[in-house]
Amino acid sequence: MTLDLADIGDFAIALGDIPGTLARIEAQADGLRHLLCLGGEHGITLPPLRALTRRLGKGLVGKDLALVHFDAHVGTWPDCFGQEFGQGSVFWHAIQEGLVDPRRIIQIGIRSPVRRDVWDRTVGQGVTILTALEVHTMGVAAVVDRIRAVVGETRAYLSFDIDTLDPAYAPGTGTPEVGGLATWQAQAVLRGAHFVGMDVVEVAPAYDHAEITALAAATVVWEYLALVGEAGASLTVA
Repeated sequence: MTLDLADIGDFAIALGDIPGTLARIEAQADGLRHLLCLGGEHGITLPPLRALTRRLGKGLVGKDLALVHFDAHVGTWPDCFGQEFGQGSVFWHAIQEGLVDPRRIIQIGIRSPVRRDVWDRTVGQGVTILTALEVHTMGVAAVVDRIRAVVGETRAYLSFDIDTLDPAYAPGTGTPEVGGLATWQAQAVLRGAHFVGMDVVEVAPAYDHAEITALAAATVVWEYLALVGEAGASLTVA
């Protein structure tokens, strides 16, 4: 199997300017057919989604883009510790901007404490949430079935926060939460879906041990590359 793959290096950012950084990343991602981004905090998901939605010709409301989101946290808070943009609010903005259809969003591995109004608003918009405990009790096959039911025939973007994994499998992240997924569970679920773009975020090498987290993130990327190669698509990595 031969994969049409290009590594374009780091996106340029606007140091100290979060909105400016997001705008610069979006401009650099614009026009790329299939992008895999390596973060970085979870806020970097927003510009690839903006660029992808525009490329798909969705205008204001991207009803033809679904989201499969692995994370310990919902990411649908209206702000992130007083910042308008950040890791805790990325999917709030994605929904508000019409980049993804909330009825086609599934969040997998959620287990962090969340305010009731944030949870209720997220679910009330149509988002499907599978907590880590539900993943453990349902089993991989049932999770894959649920993803397929939510996404349907809609094109899907994959956002994989490394803290969806239990700290035993991924200690190198800034916001570890116990009770998470095992690496094998994430691998098995990924193999049951197909995507039009992806990011892997929140790997913090300074907190890692024996490169356990880096290996887990690299393996997730490898799984994705194998899916893309099987589908015969081209890919850009940043």
